[in-house]
Parts: sequence; C-alpha cells; structure tokens
Amino acid sequence: MLKKIPKSLSPQLVKTLMEMGHGDEIVLGDANFPSSSVSSNVIRADGLSGAVLLEAILELFPLDSYADPSVILMEVVPGDDYKPEIWEDYKAILGASGEPFSIGYLERFDFYERAKKAYAVVATGEEALYANIILKKGVVR
Repeated sequence: MLKKIPKSLSPQLVKTLMEMGHGDEIVLGDANFPSSSVSSNVIRADGLSGAVLLEAILELFPLDSYADPSVILMEVVPGDDYKPEIWEDYKAILGASGEPFSIGYLERFDFYERAKKAYAVVATGEEALYANIILKKGVVR
C-alpha cells in the first residue's frame, strides 16, 4: 500500500505508468476492444469503468502538452447512429484534471493500428460503446 495512489490503479498499472516516457501512449480499451489482439502488454482492469480509470490515471500522469492531439478517441463508424455519451464524461474528467489537452479522432481500424504501437493497453470493464481512448504521456514539471 502507498499513500495518495488511487485504489482503482493496480500495482501493474502504476508500474507501467512509471515506466512510460515522454511521448509514449497508453490505451484504455472498452470491454469490446480487442486488447490482446493489438498488444502483448495488456493490463486487466475488469470491472472498472473507463471514466474511473481515466480520472485515477490523470492524478499521476501528465498529458503531452506539445502533441496535438494528446488524447485520441475512436470515431463512430459511419452509418452508426450513436452519440457516445461517455465522450462528455471523458471531456469533463480531462478538463477537471488541469492538464492541457487536445482531442483527436481516428477511424476504427486506424485506431487499432495506433493501439498496436502503444506502450500498453488497459482492458477495462467499460460497457459503453466507443469508449476507447489513447493518452500520450507528457513530462512531469
């Protein structure tokens, strides 16, 4: 146990966040995301929502203020009449974190390709559709 570490962050996830360097990316994949297909470095966070993990991670993790974007969401597939409410939750959490950020969007298969290059993928229990998010690590000041 350590003080000031959010309880929703596993030791493996904290270790991974510590190992990551400036410019490295981490994916929070929803429950439908093909985590094991796109990465050999998968951290299980079953039962935890993307929003809970995002908020906890941002307590420790600086976003890359030099990257545009520093946060990437998976676009809604054309023809899919769905408005991801989770995106508003993510934007509120990002705004409350105090970290400067910009959001970009990638088409589904482009998102998968980007995820293959990520340092790690966190397989969450998030059941909302289009809840996948990529965070680019910045520097601690």
